[in-house]
Amino acid sequence: QVQLEESGGGSVQAGGSLKLSCAASGYTFSVCGMAWYRQAPGKERELVAAIGSDSTTYYTGSVKGRFTISRDNNKRTLYLQMNSLITEDTAVYYCATHCASTLGKTYWGQGTQVTVHS
Repeated sequence: QVQLEESGGGSVQAGGSLKLSCAASGYTFSVCGMAWYRQAPGKERELVAAIGSDSTTYYTGSVKGRFTISRDNNKRTLYLQMNSLITEDTAVYYCATHCASTLGKTYWGQGTQVTVHS
């Protein structure tokens, strides 16, 4: 079955960096778009960045120029490099598949906590 497992979260001071990873299994990773979402306490889950099967990318405005989404199809892994972190980036980060037409639905990882201290 489809499984997504995030890692790399943690606690960092404002201005610091973290790199999240999402290891995928159970489907043909290379044909699916992928995405990172986040959910802060008391807020709705929001799309942070997405990457297509052709590696085209999308970023929400608040992270443009600071975050970079990438993928390694050989390793079946999705990444999110986060630089110049600010306290507003504090949230649980989830990776998700973006190919419901192929998989039948969107699959989610369990999430990884990112905490940015001022």
